Amino acid sequence: MLNIKFRHSDGFWPTFLALFYVATMYIGGFALLINSHWLGWLFGVFAVAHSLVIASYLVHECAHNAIFIDAKHNEVLGRALLWINGACYGDYAAIRHKHMRHHVDRADVIAVDYRELLLRHCWLQKIIVALESIYVPAVDCLMHALVIVLPFSTPTYRTQRRRIIICTAVRGAALLALLIYAWPAFVGYLFAYLLFEVVLRTMDMHQHTFEVFTNLDKPRDQVLFDHDYEQRNTFSNTLGRGVLTNLLVLNFGFHNAHHEKPTLPWYRLPALDRELFCADTPQSISFLDIIESYRSFRIQRVMNADHGDLANDGNQPQQIGFVGVLGVSFLTAI
Repeated sequence: MLNIKFRHSDGFWPTFLALFYVATMYIGGFALLINSHWLGWLFGVFAVAHSLVIASYLVHECAHNAIFIDAKHNEVLGRALLWINGACYGDYAAIRHKHMRHHVDRADVIAVDYRELLLRHCWLQKIIVALESIYVPAVDCLMHALVIVLPFSTPTYRTQRRRIIICTAVRGAALLALLIYAWPAFVGYLFAYLLFEVVLRTMDMHQHTFEVFTNLDKPRDQVLFDHDYEQRNTFSNTLGRGVLTNLLVLNFGFHNAHHEKPTLPWYRLPALDRELFCADTPQSISFLDIIESYRSFRIQRVMNADHGDLANDGNQPQQIGFVGVLGVSFLTAI
């Protein structure tokens, strides 16, 4: 008999309901994509997209071992959820390692800077910029593609080839079957996946102005930044103060609270945020400002690498004084 213990005494029902929601929206969404007319198809797109969003934030919980006491149980659930959100090409352990470096180093630690790749291949940069200009999350798609390609082009990642081949075969066969059986559902899934990527990047592109280091594959250097730096360069972008609206992203917008206590579960973050920060904290960014910044700087952001210590006088809410960054998703292992 499995001896599964939740890390927090009140963790069963929030976890159960979140997983039930993911399963219901994922399966129900595909049913709508396959069997419905255009209106049901549209609802199916949103249902599948949101199931991928919630599954991804649950992966984030697993990475912090915030669901179960035993790290192995978190890993099992995290790996299963990666198959749902399509990030299974990256190894769960590597994904977790990257995210832990982000917290411990208080930096955005990556293995590959896609900007250097675009600078070397101007034709690719033009394609990415063109797609981003029409709101296609091309940079995120490129990062996921690199997870698949690098094991076959870079010796450092060659140990990942077996998993890449298995994942590609399984998911490729499933997508091909979907395309043959119900091509509108295949198209709907593509739209859902792109929408899912847009949601995740909208949430995380302004949450930090950390330094960016490309030393993920190297031993960790001495930590250069302290707690004050971390909080000063971390920003919360909640979806207003409504409970239901913030549940749309499992409270991921309470990001300063998350960085204060990384193992605190998602459903306790609003209370911690109220305890630690006032409503007009300098680290709070209006979600309307986030949307406007997304629109205004969507092209400039492709090659931007905002970093550095942003100071605030501590008396006024933080206005977005930076463009934001792409390519630092917690779902990619590079």
